[in-house]
Amino acid sequence: MNYEVVIPAAGQGKRMKAGKNKQFIELNGKPVIAHTLDIFQKDPACSGIILVINEAERDEFLKLADTYQMTKAIALVHGGRERQHSVYNGLRAAKSDIVLVHDGARPFIDTHLIRRLSQTASEMGAATAAVPVKETIKRVQNLEVIETVERSSLWAIQTPQAFRLSLILEAHEKAGQEEYLGTDDASLVERLNHKVSIVEGDYKNIKLTTPEDLLIAKAILDREGGEAIC
Repeated sequence: MNYEVVIPAAGQGKRMKAGKNKQFIELNGKPVIAHTLDIFQKDPACSGIILVINEAERDEFLKLADTYQMTKAIALVHGGRERQHSVYNGLRAAKSDIVLVHDGARPFIDTHLIRRLSQTASEMGAATAAVPVKETIKRVQNLEVIETVERSSLWAIQTPQAFRLSLILEAHEKAGQEEYLGTDDASLVERLNHKVSIVEGDYKNIKLTTPEDLLIAKAILDREGGEAIC
């Protein structure tokens, strides 16, 4: 099942406190985004990569693609005001029937998950990677526990998220018309009253958001021999 992938990489990631785009932070001597791109670069089912960037960083991304010999076609698209706008810009450049949306700062995906997501999206229209919540969840107000939430039906949503291109474009266009900002792309599809299927992911598929996440990422890379999982 061939697909294209849209990777938003324009945000500065202020919670990382790195003073630069977190995509360029190095893990074991290689930028985070290069680890992520390498997985799609090596996947024969990936027909193209659409990288959504800050226009001011265009030369840096071009240099990175050259340094790490990213020979697969990479389209550089300029980002928008919010992540949702950036993803929409990327989707408009897509041509495949199936498109994935994946965070550039999640370098620990594998092709087995990608294949399952692509197949499910082809059959059902929309799918997202997710894992069951492990911790006890409590609803809190003014630093006081209001209730303990029953967790058996709670899942932590990850990326990639996979869609039929026509469906996710419709969802983004409706959200844009109504000036609605969702928490992820799947939430926009939900607003069309279209079901989103869950494909169980992996707990190591973390998003690098804070400095502490870099410590976890380095431990994963060291255990796996220095490279993200393919």
